[in-house]
Amino acid sequence: MFFATAILHVHLMQWDDENSVLRSISQCDRVWESIDPNRRGQCLGLLFYNELLHIFYRLRICDYKNAAHHVDNLDAAMKADMQKMQEIQQLSSELDALNQSLSRPDLPSRERSALAGRQIKLQQRLRSLEDSSLTGKEFLEPSYFGNARQAWGDKLVLAPSPMDGEWLPKSAVYALVDLMVVILGRPKGLFKECMQRIQSGMQTIQDALLKLGITDGVREVDLQHSAIWMAGVYLMLLMQFLENKVAVELTRSGFVEAQEALVQMKNWFIRFPTILQACESMIEMLRGQYAHSVGCYSEAAFHYVEAAKITESKSMQAMCHAYAAVSYFCIGDAESSSQAIDLIGPVYQMKDTINGVREEASLHFAYGLLLMRQQDFQEARNRLAKGLQIAHNHMGNLQLVSQYLTILGNLALALHDTVQAREILRSSLTLAKKLYDIPTQIWALSVLTALYQQLGDRGNEMENDEYRRKKLDELQKRLADAYSSIHHIELISKVKLEVQQFHELDIKRAMANQSMSVNLDIPESIGLSTPLPVQSSSRLVDLDGGRRGKRKI
Repeated sequence: MFFATAILHVHLMQWDDENSVLRSISQCDRVWESIDPNRRGQCLGLLFYNELLHIFYRLRICDYKNAAHHVDNLDAAMKADMQKMQEIQQLSSELDALNQSLSRPDLPSRERSALAGRQIKLQQRLRSLEDSSLTGKEFLEPSYFGNARQAWGDKLVLAPSPMDGEWLPKSAVYALVDLMVVILGRPKGLFKECMQRIQSGMQTIQDALLKLGITDGVREVDLQHSAIWMAGVYLMLLMQFLENKVAVELTRSGFVEAQEALVQMKNWFIRFPTILQACESMIEMLRGQYAHSVGCYSEAAFHYVEAAKITESKSMQAMCHAYAAVSYFCIGDAESSSQAIDLIGPVYQMKDTINGVREEASLHFAYGLLLMRQQDFQEARNRLAKGLQIAHNHMGNLQLVSQYLTILGNLALALHDTVQAREILRSSLTLAKKLYDIPTQIWALSVLTALYQQLGDRGNEMENDEYRRKKLDELQKRLADAYSSIHHIELISKVKLEVQQFHELDIKRAMANQSMSVNLDIPESIGLSTPLPVQSSSRLVDLDGGRRGKRKI
């Protein structure tokens, strides 16, 4: 009972109250440790809930290092349970077939004796599997979550009676585990594993949505009352997977694939605007990231600013303004630079009131660019170095580290520190190659070429520039494919998402149940995305701020 109370407290609390969160998680840990280790196998639901509480908190503060072992624990428990469930299903099928054979009156006695022996062994094995968990016969029968009917094996009880309730169905929890693996692996560039988990999680969710009657063309006003809450849970999870798919594809320059995932997010939101209301600002931010990635900086800035208007989160607003400022800097003219200053200046002055290392890293990046434009190189180096330290030590985001290194390498070159510039730029290029991040590769190669020109190293300059042209050709092909897609204009156009206005009675019906607004409080996973097509590279790293004028904050 105490554990249930502690879990409820953590689930309902405000996550910005860090001390309160830590106290509740500590309470859950103490109670979990007090459970007899021999009985913990019967408390699988509590294991998943407790570990997920740790993961949500660690990811929220970008403590990926300490989140990793919790994710590993969950992943191992999920795989073990899936294997156990598969064995139970196989044994049950075999036992049913064997019982049917034993029911035959004409069965020879010798064969009957052999089958009876096999029957005993199967029953013993099934009993041992059931005793080690709560996956007994009663849990293999169809059950109900709220008013939604569940398939056998999809019930994940928290613990034995009297605490035999559920948090979420097993399929939803296992999709959450896949999502945690993705969120942890994406910043490290583990894209193969991430895409496998995204595919697995999305398939699980699609199957669950079908069981809830959500097929093509179904809108939220068409949902049965009994399916609304669970539909919200699965739809929110689906949007999280799609968000991470967009982020992966944009990182590795898969612009067409990112388009497809982003259009899916947009279409789901249009069909379920009330349930997915919390996703609107995230979609706008991703539209901005896509536009920036393909060199449409004015459109990118528009969508970032719109995303900031939609959300009530101060942290999200700060990140959106930082992203928009970077896009305005890439446009390069005096008016755009002025708009960037108007955005980043006030937010940076308030940075101490904004929680989150992700937000802090974004602000340092944008403000560092501003200082470079104002030719305050030494202060720019200090701010960018601090941002790099955050990105490396706390976030583990290789793309952001690579981008920080590139701009710091360019800054070192401007300060005539060619030795440090070469070392930094080589490190940046290595990371960008690992991530298949073509725009950042081109950016680093462009600065390296300028370095070799300054050193008079004609051989390395030519070799470096040849590789740069090769990557540029590859990027231009990918950009051409993106521009020719039917979705390109739809995504970058300076138009907010339009949601169909339902009939007044439909709206009342949709809003009748407050639980339609589902928020699992999963930490957002969008990092600072500044992959720059080559036409923007010179604009972003151009240190000749004099011809654009200097504007001090």
